[in-house]
Amino acid sequence: MSLTSTSLQGSGGSLFGGGPYDKEDEEADIVYESIDKRMDERRKIRREERLKEEIKRYRMEKPKIQQQFEDIKRELGTMSSDDWSAIPDVSNMTRTKKNKNTRAERFTPVPDSVIERIASKQGHSTYASSGISTALPGTATSLGMKTPAPGELDLLQIGVAKNSMLGVKLDQASDSVTGQTVVDPRGYLTDLNSITPRNLGDVGDIKKARLLLQSVTNTNPKHAPGWIAAARLEEVTGKLQQARNIIVKACEVCPLNEDVWIEAARLQPSEMAKSIIAKAVRNLPQSVKIWDKAVQLEDDTMAKRRVLRKALENIPNSVKLWKDAVELEEPGDARILLGRAVECCPTSVELWCALAKLETYENARKVLNKARQKIPTDRKIWINAARLEEANNNKEMVHKIIERALTSLKANIVEINRELWLKEAEECDQAESPITCQAIVRTVIAIGVETEDRKHTWMEDADAFTANKAYVAARAVYAYTLTVFATKKSIWQRAAFFEKNHGTIEQYESLLQRAVTYCPKAEVLWLMRAKSKWLAGNVPEARSILNDALEPTRTARRYGLLLSH
Repeated sequence: MSLTSTSLQGSGGSLFGGGPYDKEDEEADIVYESIDKRMDERRKIRREERLKEEIKRYRMEKPKIQQQFEDIKRELGTMSSDDWSAIPDVSNMTRTKKNKNTRAERFTPVPDSVIERIASKQGHSTYASSGISTALPGTATSLGMKTPAPGELDLLQIGVAKNSMLGVKLDQASDSVTGQTVVDPRGYLTDLNSITPRNLGDVGDIKKARLLLQSVTNTNPKHAPGWIAAARLEEVTGKLQQARNIIVKACEVCPLNEDVWIEAARLQPSEMAKSIIAKAVRNLPQSVKIWDKAVQLEDDTMAKRRVLRKALENIPNSVKLWKDAVELEEPGDARILLGRAVECCPTSVELWCALAKLETYENARKVLNKARQKIPTDRKIWINAARLEEANNNKEMVHKIIERALTSLKANIVEINRELWLKEAEECDQAESPITCQAIVRTVIAIGVETEDRKHTWMEDADAFTANKAYVAARAVYAYTLTVFATKKSIWQRAAFFEKNHGTIEQYESLLQRAVTYCPKAEVLWLMRAKSKWLAGNVPEARSILNDALEPTRTARRYGLLLSH
């Protein structure tokens, strides 16, 4: 059988509509119908759930008036009978509104051409404001006033009237006694600053941002930064309740994101924030940020201690929580806490050093030895050990400890960073540990420096220490440099200027005495030493120094002339 294209045209009919409809076809239709009903029921449940979610979200974004006034209605229950009786009765304003003639209060400006046309037809003018009717235009009235002729509007009088009104308004804003303005410019600006910035930019931009963030939260509801940005947008525009609703929804959708919970606590009042953080702790018991926020919300020290101890039960390896807990305790309790802290966080240098500071000298040495065993690659433990020996007048051990530290770190394949060690020397200088500072400088100053660059590099180090007011470290750099370049006049001169500006007169003169010993032909050093004695009023000593300078120098004639004077 051949089918032509004409017989297949259209899609309204069935290709097998002309066949017999038997019992099997009827059963198949019943089965398909039941399947369609079942699928429709499943889709119906989904539709109803989606509709409920949309209604819930709409009610959250735009609450009913009844919901907005729920707190006020709740407060009505606390009113007494006297308060109820003091409420005034509502008067009936309908009759007053009907009898009130509102049309008389409306003024519509009439064009000048209409006024001129009417005046020309009637032949006289009428002033509505005064009720005085005049005769023919151009004639004098009974009050001696002249009526302007048609087309002769008195524009001068109109200008005078406008100026009078402006003067009245300005007088209202001025003091009637002194004539000065009563408007405070500073107060005016303060009032403007106190206004909530509801529109920080174009309203259209805010609407676009709101739609964009709404699209982000709808397409990817698990994206926490989108919810936070949407809440902050509403907060900036002055809709704080809307921002709170958004962030509460975010906490429901993203319960495992700590930033969402912290933002929710920030937007809520203090008591509500505590309940939100409590929920956050139940969802994220391992979050340090959440526990830290819970501590910040507490005002009482005892309450903070309880929160921190509960936090340490859940996160015993958090260094930050241990440090916060130690800061709230007394020295005795802090030592006990730190003993437990170094057991839970054995790789924390700060906790080991803090425990060593609270212990006695012998116990502190044991603590630092244990710390070196646990953390053999950290330099701070060795430096704290050296400072401990210096503080207990065991100064000969300081240099040995620093040298042993470099040897141990190199054995553990740790790179000796010269800049970091010099920074540690500066910190020791500021912490009033001069022996440790000098030991560090002498040990590490030559590490990683080429032979031809030593003088330039070390002078730069001395200048950097001087700029940072680390004078002990700078003096140590000059001392080490002079042991290497003992015959360099320029280095002795710079060291002398340093002692003159930042040292004592004894240190300055002692340095110059050693300088002329190593550089006996340096005229400027002899002169600086003699001048120092002369300025101190010791002229014989200055003369003796110049006599000593005559022998090793070749400029005896110049010094002879100086002596003759």
